[in-house]
Amino acid sequence: MKLPRSLQARVLVLALASVVAVWLAAAAFTWREAQDELDELLDGHLAQAAALLIVRQVDEIEEPEDDERIDAPALHRYAPKVAFQVWRKRELVARSANAPSTPMADIPRGFATTRIAGERWRVFAAQGRDRRVQVYVGEELDSRDSILEGLLQGMIAPMMVALPVLALLLWWAVRQGLLPLRRLGRAIAEREPRALQPIAADAAGDGLPSEIVPLVAALNGLFERIAELLESERRFTADAAHELRTPIAAIRAQAQVAQGAGSDDAQRAQALAATLAGCDRAARLVEQLLTLARLESTAEGPQEAADLPTIARDVLADLAPTALARRQSLELEADAAVPVRGSATLLAVLLRNLADNALRYSPEGARVVVSVGHENGVAVLRVEDSGPGLDDTQQQRLGERFFRVLGTEAPGSGLGWSIVRRIAAVHGAQISTARSAALAGLAVRVVFAD
Repeated sequence: MKLPRSLQARVLVLALASVVAVWLAAAAFTWREAQDELDELLDGHLAQAAALLIVRQVDEIEEPEDDERIDAPALHRYAPKVAFQVWRKRELVARSANAPSTPMADIPRGFATTRIAGERWRVFAAQGRDRRVQVYVGEELDSRDSILEGLLQGMIAPMMVALPVLALLLWWAVRQGLLPLRRLGRAIAEREPRALQPIAADAAGDGLPSEIVPLVAALNGLFERIAELLESERRFTADAAHELRTPIAAIRAQAQVAQGAGSDDAQRAQALAATLAGCDRAARLVEQLLTLARLESTAEGPQEAADLPTIARDVLADLAPTALARRQSLELEADAAVPVRGSATLLAVLLRNLADNALRYSPEGARVVVSVGHENGVAVLRVEDSGPGLDDTQQQRLGERFFRVLGTEAPGSGLGWSIVRRIAAVHGAQISTARSAALAGLAVRVVFAD
């Protein structure tokens, strides 16, 4: 059975169907029990009537004369449904008007179901002590069925009247029970699109039913997350617009310089080189913004197998030309295999940002060491450099969007650390910073979950 889409109609249909099913089962059980009890009761009546006839024959009826027989008259409208016979010395001495002239059953004692004149009869046979008196008392079985049908009709008739009344009462009860849900729906529908405050406890009327509390709590949690996301997007958009304005303005200024250089080829070449550098910076900023935006919508990292040493070798190979151009040493210390669960692509982005920052903010000739291994049974990634490092206050601010250490000449947007922290969170990794004991610069330690 296909249920209706309306919750109210669905509850009403299920409740009525349950009531009708239970009532039908109860009616069938009552029918069966009533039939058994009625059979036992009427069988008892037949046996009692046979006993009375035997007593009367023994005490009152004398020897019958030839051809003398007593035919009892029918005194009640149900009399044709009941019949009896009295035999004395195998002679029929008394019978009811509807009884046959032959024995009603082929047994001397007990109950039997037989056919008389094409109808089914329930017959009880009994004998006197001297076995000279034989009595048969029978009842047409259709009469018992009629009694049962009358009993069932007596049950059905009130139920047919009660069902519509019950349906009306159930409809009213279900409607009243779902009233808080409808009020809650209206309250949510009437909210402004920008209204993200929690739903009040009295939004559904006199308090929230316990069944609705989890729904409202989930909605309030959703509104809170949406509010945080919108606020984060608002700040992100404002900061990104401000950060993009700088390279765009620089590109425009250098283009104007190149345009006004006239015949000065050196000045024009310098302006064009600065323009290309500004374009590269803007492209890197846009790429980081897109990466961060994708990470913001990621709830958890992909459950793939990734090998940190393999990732580290690929990343450092890409960064090697940058290190050689600045005469910097880029080293890798890695175990044979350090497997982790996560996205190899995102982990490569994480390591590339850490290593690129170490190269970018370290002076020429500096040393950068990337180590991958196990500590206390867990995978650990470390990036250390011999640069100037950061003080405690600056280390605490790492990861803030668009935060850059004052006084640094290396180009950047301050988004690299935001990306690193987000990727670490996606993979359930813990990231910490300190001063490198071996190289005296900044040391970044990423500990992955088991």
